[in-house]
Amino acid sequence: MFAVFAESLSPEDPLSGLALGERPDPEAAGDWAVVTVRAAALNHHDLWSLRGVGLGRDRLPMILGCDAAGYDENGDPVVAHAVVSDPAWSGDETLDPGRSLLSERHQGTMAEKVLVPRRNLVPKPGSLSFEEAACLPTAWLTAYRMLFTQGGVKPGDSVLVQGTGGGVATALITLGRAAGLRVFATSRDEAKRARALDLGAHASFAPGERLPQRVDAVMETVGEATWSHSVRSLRPGGTLVVSGTTSGGRPQDPGLGHVFFRQLRVQGSTMGTRRELEQLMSFLDVTGTRPLVHTTMPLDRARDGFALMAGGDVFGKIVFTL
Repeated sequence: MFAVFAESLSPEDPLSGLALGERPDPEAAGDWAVVTVRAAALNHHDLWSLRGVGLGRDRLPMILGCDAAGYDENGDPVVAHAVVSDPAWSGDETLDPGRSLLSERHQGTMAEKVLVPRRNLVPKPGSLSFEEAACLPTAWLTAYRMLFTQGGVKPGDSVLVQGTGGGVATALITLGRAAGLRVFATSRDEAKRARALDLGAHASFAPGERLPQRVDAVMETVGEATWSHSVRSLRPGGTLVVSGTTSGGRPQDPGLGHVFFRQLRVQGSTMGTRRELEQLMSFLDVTGTRPLVHTTMPLDRARDGFALMAGGDVFGKIVFTL
């Protein structure tokens, strides 16, 4: 089958290890099922894999991709939940110490077919296209969990989304506005600030700029560059939800004085559960909210998509189709 895979790793030049070509077809066994892929979305996780983060040379060649929507063996449309936990684990699978994502220990989704634990298959609502559904299992699920599970926000609350542009940030803005939140967003790029308003943000600001009010929650995926601003922007008793540190993880001023004096809550968040993926798809089905897709392209043009993401000029999701 045709696939997009990592054949070597390079922290300095990740795209040098990207390969497109034939890989063996997966074969279903035990509690695993084969999904015929119709669409697969690109994530920063895939670039990090090519850099060797979370992926060792002993696992190469590795088909990339965490996200896929397609047909199961019965011909039913499904979305693949990307978190693979131990079958013996019960409860929240994101807390399983031995968990992984598709494309870390098990072959990923950027292929004509992918092998997935049968318990990870979630029915796709008919209202969502395969391209839209493929955006959900990583970036949009991460955003959903950040806001509603870990952030605990409710309609009427205010939220700050740091670093507008990427898949998680655009999902946070879109979901937040659809859920009745007052949404503020930041970006270094003036054009992206304007697009955040188009997505539904009530106001957008340059990084570090003072907000018109302190917020109930901050959604933090940038880390070092925005951390101090995130802490200062919270109301007393507010929550800072962290799911990434793309600019680094060692802020010069961690703001510990603000944390204890204002009784702030710092909450980590990683991916989401199968149940939360079901809830996310139901939310989109009921509200008509849809993922923002930057561009779609055939899987055999995956190198163009990876280069686009590496260049940073992306607003929304890049989706590969088959």
